[in-house]
Amino acid sequence: MYDFDKVIDRRGTCSVKYDLLKEIFGKKDILPMWVADMDFKSPPCIINAVRKVCDHGVFGYSFKPDSSTEAFMNWVSERYNWKVKKEWVSSSPGVVAAIPLSIRCFTNHGDKILIQTPVYPPFHSAVKDCKRELICSDLKEENGVYSVDWEDFEKKLRGGVKMFILCNSHNPIGRVWSREELTKMGELCLKYGVVIFSDEIHADLALFGNKHTVMASISEDISSVTVTAMAPSKTFNIAGMMNSVIVISSADMFRCYSKELSILHLDLGNLFSHITMDAAYRMGAEWLKELKTYLEKNIDFTFDYISKNIPSVKMVKPEGSFLLWLDFRESGFSHEEVKKRLVEICDLGLNDGISFGSSGRGFFRMNVGAPLSVVQEGLSRLKRAF
Repeated sequence: MYDFDKVIDRRGTCSVKYDLLKEIFGKKDILPMWVADMDFKSPPCIINAVRKVCDHGVFGYSFKPDSSTEAFMNWVSERYNWKVKKEWVSSSPGVVAAIPLSIRCFTNHGDKILIQTPVYPPFHSAVKDCKRELICSDLKEENGVYSVDWEDFEKKLRGGVKMFILCNSHNPIGRVWSREELTKMGELCLKYGVVIFSDEIHADLALFGNKHTVMASISEDISSVTVTAMAPSKTFNIAGMMNSVIVISSADMFRCYSKELSILHLDLGNLFSHITMDAAYRMGAEWLKELKTYLEKNIDFTFDYISKNIPSVKMVKPEGSFLLWLDFRESGFSHEEVKKRLVEICDLGLNDGISFGSSGRGFFRMNVGAPLSVVQEGLSRLKRAF
């Protein structure tokens, strides 16, 4: 029903992914498969909602309507059996913006904040920019499968950590954490008095039969120390609308967060973020179903192609999202040499694994949220040098 095969020219649209290639990679004539947005048109329901507002022609100050909040509450209730109360729901211009907001609310200068590496670069920078101490617990990797190093994780928590920033599902490795794993993380945080910030922006993109579990849905106790951040941005390819939902069940924590949001005058949001969120959560389910099927085919194709044609590169097959973690450690080239070859020989733009932490050395992240023909071209280019 939806055409995910159509190639759309995004150049000249102020696209970070396409129009900043020269600044990021040193040359502009490369195929960008890096920034985590997709090359598909958003669902017609969202486009129609935006068009209706544009036709009205007045773009004054706006606030999030109750209908948008209710649409989100119904969405997570139906999909994750997570019963959210209206008084728990706040917002942020985006999930990334909510990280430093929460750090400022729930920790003090010099406090220790834990992340699980390799992980999304803003987790690192938000902690450092807020003048907190970054504590890393490397995930264990064995034969391309990542898991929590429980001994190290608890040791770090026990060492005085005040906040744990969780990536659920995990970017870049694509793990959809199991309920058992999340329960153990949550209970350890409770044991050591640690606030949890749970980035669940990829929740809706669990693939291959994997089921997403919301950290705060596990128990009231875990919910009471958790800030949950969700958004329709990755799911429906509307990251440019800058919208997200923040859920905090603790009344005291909610008041603190709301005050910080108000101080920075970020509480109103913008008109297009409200109407696109409402449309996405009310009418986007069928589009999402087809998208996930398409992404699974792209991932399977990529895995098979790399296995058969580029055996020196290993691919960590994700359980969710459209981001692939490629392992070049057996390619015969150093990390720096791989990085250079990707740009100069392959004319390909991928995310540098080191930006996700030191344990990302030898890895690069590839975005396959694109028409299959684009993915095929990217893989053909990759084959040139490896």
